[in-house]
This record gives sequence, C-alpha cells and structure tokens, in this order.
Amino acid sequence: MKNIRLYWGLAKPRILSLVLVTTTFGFLLGARGFDSAIRLCLTLLGVACSTGGAAMLNNYLERDLDGKMLRSRDRALPAGLIKPHRALTLGVGLVLFRVLLLAWKVSLLIGFLVLLAGFLYVLVYTPLKRITWVNASFGAIPGAIPPMAGWVAATDRLDPCAWVLFAILFAWQHSHFYAIAWIFRGDYRAAGFKMLSVVDPSGKRMFRHTIAFSILLLAVSLLPSVVGVTGRPYCWGALLSGTLMLVPAIRFEREQELADARRLLKARPISSTAVASYNAGYLPARL
Repeated sequence: MKNIRLYWGLAKPRILSLVLVTTTFGFLLGARGFDSAIRLCLTLLGVACSTGGAAMLNNYLERDLDGKMLRSRDRALPAGLIKPHRALTLGVGLVLFRVLLLAWKVSLLIGFLVLLAGFLYVLVYTPLKRITWVNASFGAIPGAIPPMAGWVAATDRLDPCAWVLFAILFAWQHSHFYAIAWIFRGDYRAAGFKMLSVVDPSGKRMFRHTIAFSILLLAVSLLPSVVGVTGRPYCWGALLSGTLMLVPAIRFEREQELADARRLLKARPISSTAVASYNAGYLPARL
C-alpha cells in the first residue's frame, strides 16, 4: 500500500485531476452532452495513463534537481524511496499503453494529440526549464491540449472550437505558472531553473506578463460565443469570471507579496471551473 501511494505521488495527482476535468468538459462540449459513456471513459483512461506516465518521466529526469529544492526534496525519487529505473519503466509503459489504447479504441487523431502533449512536456518543457524563461509558454502547450483532446474524442475532428478551448487553457496557465514561480523563486534559483522570477529578480517582467495573459484569458474566454458554440449566458458568465480573475492579478502586480501570489493561485482554478461549467452546458449549442 505504501508503494502504491509513492507511485501515485509520482503521477502528480493534482495535475492529473485538473487534466481529467478539462478533458471531460471538452468531450461534453464537443458531443453536445453525454453522447457515449464508453468512449468518454476510454478517453479519460488513456489521458490519465498518459498524464501520469509523463509526470513520472518528469520526476525521473529532474530527480537530482528536485533534491535541491525544499518543495520537492521529499518526493519519492530524490528521497530514495523508489528506484529511478522503476519510475522510468512504469512511466514509459503507461505512455505506450495509452497511445495504443486511444489510437485503437478512440481515434488516431486523439492518440497523436496525447502523444504530442507527453512529448512536449517530457522532452521539451522539462529540459527548457534549465535553459530559458520561455519554458512556461512551452509548458502551457501540453497543459492546454486535454480539452482539445476531449473535443476530438467526441467529434473526431480538429476544428476552430477545439482551438478555442486550447487557447483558454493556454492563457490561464501562464499566470498560474508565474504565481508559483514567485512563491518558490528561491527553490528554483537553487535548482538552476531559468524561471522568469529567477532571471529577473525584480519581478517587473513577470508581473507585466501576468497582467497581459490575464487580459488575454478574458478575451479568449469569450470566443466560444463568437464561434457559435455557446450563447449569451456563457458570454456573460465568462466576462464576469474573467474579470474576477483579473482582479487578483492586478493586486499581485501592485503588492508583489506571497499572499497575493497565493490568492492568484486560488482564484484561477475556481474561476476557470466556473467558465468550464458554462462551457459544458450539456446540451444545446446555444446555452
């Protein structure tokens, strides 16, 4: 039981849960409701295996660096609780299993998308964290693919609506990343990660980016109504939610305190969930 908990921790369950929620909303919106329970379950199983496997591979590649940070040195790999080769084997196995499952039982397109997300997360974003501060933007790409994958699983096509869902999650993640980077900038500096909060210790550039992406998020959140997927109720809800997300970002830029960074972290998941709830109205194209 202890080993199960340790491996579960390597799968980063908090990230995994958010990925599954956004994938589900993408599927429900694309299907205009609960079209196929079996197809949805197969999609979620494949995405879960992919996300968990990629997280394990990320833990494997960064195990030495994680040992230098207070926030991560007690994780299973840097603490020596799990042998590195076991995490590597399980991670690769989960990723390969999900590719075969999604390509065989759902569609080749979603199999490709989820494979792309895993590739970008493990082999692009992970090494870029030690090279350049733009790693946050590259890391936001695989994080924004799940709702797109859900849409593709329901419709078997990659149309403008899928890209709108991608844009919403892509914009949201930046402020989320920047808040975390500000809170743990000392840890990231010790590990040699080139986060924007480390490259520019004053934080001025990071705060500007936080505001910019918060405004971008407000704009792209209105796009589902523009492309005709949702109607006025969603539009007003997205406008209100986006505004509420912008408020803590502005306060974070002005005060630059850890408490404000934490408020930004708490505000965004709540607000984005509200937006997603409007998105998944379950039924008519016009909510």
